[in-house]
Amino acid sequence: MYSVLKEKVLEANLDLFRHHLVVSTWGNASERDPDTGLVVIKPSGVSYDQMRADQMVVLDPDGKQVEGDLKPSSDAPTHLELYRNFPDIGGVVHTHSSWATSWAQAGKPVPVYGTTHADYFYGAVPCSRPLTRREVENEYEFNTGRVILESFQQVDYHSIPGVLVHGHGPFTWGIDGMEAVQHAVVLEEIAMMAFRTELLGNQKPLKQFLLDKHFKRKHGKDAYYGQENKDI
Repeated sequence: MYSVLKEKVLEANLDLFRHHLVVSTWGNASERDPDTGLVVIKPSGVSYDQMRADQMVVLDPDGKQVEGDLKPSSDAPTHLELYRNFPDIGGVVHTHSSWATSWAQAGKPVPVYGTTHADYFYGAVPCSRPLTRREVENEYEFNTGRVILESFQQVDYHSIPGVLVHGHGPFTWGIDGMEAVQHAVVLEEIAMMAFRTELLGNQKPLKQFLLDKHFKRKHGKDAYYGQENKDI
């Protein structure tokens, strides 16, 4: 069962590898079935070059394993917490990509310095607070999801589809697994650009009117970027 969704989740995970966002067995992608609420995620500790669709693990919204012989990704509780609280998303990705993770390790949000950032993220990409010792020692992955949610109490998760977890790395999301991957790719690029921008001495944020223009021409009711025929 769930063979189509398992294939999609496999491809999302392999795309992380193709885009050089993961090495070894790091990272994970998942997708939620909009009809059943079930979540398919990669198995824990399986190399990307050996991964198969039939190895993907199916979980119910509470984390109970519905299908699959292997253990799910250890980050599954974080994914599930995001799905429970961000009802419009259908895919979640976590990586340890170098540039975004560098900002996470510094405990700093990724500022908006240019229109490349503004095309996908309507503001700085936030960095969560550090987890406490108690949060790490008790339900670490679930609490990782909780600190992400704290970062979005005053931030719209639709317009900023990603976050840095302090000392850990980035999580992104989207309407499905592949869009979550796309946001992970973009986040890595803008994290690199922001670092280089600061290295060159500029720390002036993008003007609000330019941020508005670039984000809103791609997103929302007045968007005009791209083709009406999505098959083109």
